[in-house]
This record gives sequence, structure tokens and C-alpha cells, in this order.
Amino acid sequence: MVCAVETRSGSHRDLLRHLFEAGVARCHPREVLPAVLPKDAPAGRNIVLGAGKAAAEMAAVAHECLAGETIGLVVTRYGHRARTSTGNIEVIEAGHPVPDGQSVSAAATMLELAASASPGDRVLFMMSGGGSALLCAPIDGIPVEKKQEVTKFLLHSGARIDEINCVRKHLSKIKGGGLASKAAAAECLTYVISDVVGDDPSDVASGPSIGVTSDADTAVRILRKFGYADLDTVAESIRSNTRQPAPAHPVNVVATAKNALAAISDAAGKAGWQPVVIGDEIEGIAGEVGREHAELALGYRNKGGRYALISGGELTVRVSNPNGRGGPNLEYLASLMIHLDGSAGIEAIACDSDGIDGSEDNAGGYVSWSSLERAGRVGLDPEALLAANDTYACFDALGDLVITGPTRTNINDIRIILVESDGGLGRSG
Repeated sequence: MVCAVETRSGSHRDLLRHLFEAGVARCHPREVLPAVLPKDAPAGRNIVLGAGKAAAEMAAVAHECLAGETIGLVVTRYGHRARTSTGNIEVIEAGHPVPDGQSVSAAATMLELAASASPGDRVLFMMSGGGSALLCAPIDGIPVEKKQEVTKFLLHSGARIDEINCVRKHLSKIKGGGLASKAAAAECLTYVISDVVGDDPSDVASGPSIGVTSDADTAVRILRKFGYADLDTVAESIRSNTRQPAPAHPVNVVATAKNALAAISDAAGKAGWQPVVIGDEIEGIAGEVGREHAELALGYRNKGGRYALISGGELTVRVSNPNGRGGPNLEYLASLMIHLDGSAGIEAIACDSDGIDGSEDNAGGYVSWSSLERAGRVGLDPEALLAANDTYACFDALGDLVITGPTRTNINDIRIILVESDGGLGRSG
């Protein structure tokens, strides 16, 4: 492996990492949950039911803060358990982004636990991004293998996350309010850490506690739009599925990308950079957005001064090589690197707030003015690697992966570009 060694002074890599971590910290369950949880004890039990990459940490906070008997079950991704005890709230780890046997087991047990809720109990749903894959209870006529097939297809199709989750809801007994419908006899409360553009709580984890708002035909149209092959079989099952309505109840979205970007803006300002939030709901193909942001950064460089261009949102990847490695943040950065073409005074970081970009071990990566030339020195072709969906190989060889481990929250991708026209940086050489 070639180590990344900057050949000129002035790198702001540590500052970029600090800014990213400030955004993540602002949205951690321990920061956002304690103040909004009930202070009184219910007549019966607290039953905590949750899913997502932040679910175990949310359960730990609930265990520490709730008054009265507290039991429950949450499911999270492998390796994303809470750092402290969750008490009598069981934690199951399962597959992500494609459901596995543990996802099926967790969903079945959670539905049973919800159905056990009685008047006097209080059911607290703790939902965060990633929960859609972690809970798998397919509707009649759809075996687990078919659900996995549809999920893989949509993940590789370039579909937006809201489109993917719409289909997931209509293929599931537990999503789209299916879980809450089982607990209708009890008091219900929902707490959401949002990783979706628009922060609609029904889209987070595909809304197990919130009733479905789209109709079956919408889900079928999405599958047809992206060319799913076995459409007739799946469409028949979707259209014949019926579900009980979810009970109306308070829903509290406790953390969003807006909160993270506000914290980053504050930290950037204190560090002497003028923060510019260019959007917290940016969607699109990662490589295309990287090109657009390169053009934007070059424009700001011509203004003079020091700017922190900050954005969030959900980018997608069109997969042409299913064996490639690298998620949307690395594809964004590779495109940014290519279109900046070694321009002076521009550095960037792009990371997923949950600590996992795609399916590898990195949260994202880092790009500097020297990245493109360093890639050439070691025989790498970033354009070819981007086209082959193999950007991990590029950033790994350069030593420019950002590896954080699980952050135990999830408010979507965070991208920060630092631009300065007077910092004395230039092309490497």
C-alpha cells in the first residue's frame, strides 16, 4: 500500500475530520433523546421496539432514562451494538443492506412483542436509518429469497431511497405501520433519527410504526420504471396484500441532516471559514453531483477568501460492476478529484454519518489538491475505477480512506469542501 504523504504544507485534513465528527456528535442518541423521552412511568410496562443503525444506542439511552419496568427488542446492523447496557431490551444484529435470517427472526419476535402490549403499557418505537433491511417479514406470496432479490435489484438500479422504501413497505407485513398496528391497544410513541431526504418519518426504516401513505400501484410503477424482470408475480402479491391501519400517535423526529450541518457550520465559522450550506437534501447520481460540486468549488475559489461548502443528502450509484468496491461517497469524491484536476486550495471530505459508505469498512474518504497526481504516480486511473464502481481501490492505495467504525447514529451523508484562494497551496510536484 502507498501511504498518503502531502508534499506541501497547508493540509486541512484534520480540520475536515473534526468538522465531520462535530456534525455526527450533534445527532447522537445521547445528545438528542434524553430531553424528549417521557419522565413518568406508565401504569404497565415500557416496551421499546426499534430498528436501524442507531437503534441499539437509542435503546441504551431508553434503558437509562425511562422510569418503570422497561423491556423490548431492537435490531441493528452487525457491529453496531450499544457501547453500554441496554438492560432488558434485547439487541439482535442482522444483515444490511440485504436482509438475512436474523432480519426475519427479529421481525417475527418484534411483531409478537408488539402484539403483547395491553392498555396501560407504553410502546416506544425507536427508528433510524438502516431499519428497512434489518426487519424482514414478507407479505404472503413473497418468500424471503424474492424479497432479497428485489432489494438487491433496487440497490443496484440507481433508485432513490424513497423509491426503494416505498416498494419495501408494500412487500412487508411489518413496515408501513405494520408493527404499530399490532400494538394498537397501548399508548404509542415514535422517536426517529432521520437519514432520508425530506425527513418524512414514514420513510425512515420504511416506517414500521407509521401507516403507509402510497398505494400498491405506486410500488408497482417503481419496479416497472427500473425494469424489474419478475414484475407480474410481485405485482400480484403487492396488490392483494391488506393491512390493518396503524394507530395515530405522537411522532418525534429528534435528529436530521439539518442539525448536523448547523453544527458543522458553527464549527467551521469558529475555525475561520465562511460556512456555505449548499443543501441538506441533495440527491442524484454520486459521480454527477461530484462534477457539479467541483464546478461550484472552483467558482468560490475565484471569489477570494476561505469557504466551507457543506452539504448533506442521499446520493446513489448506478452499479455496472457488481464486484466493485466503494459506495456513493467515494464515487462522489473520485468525480470531484477528476474535475478539480489538481486545482490549488481545495480539499474535501465525504462520509456517511453512520460510519459505513456502502458495504466496506470506511465511512468515506478525503481528497486534496495532490490526490489526482498521487494517483497517477502509483499507476491508478481514477476515471477507469469510477466507471468500474471500484473507487475503494483508489482511496485505499492513496491512504485517503476515512475509517471511523460505527458511529451509532445515522443522519445521511455529510460532504465538506474547504476552498481558499490565498492559502499558498498548489498542484503537487
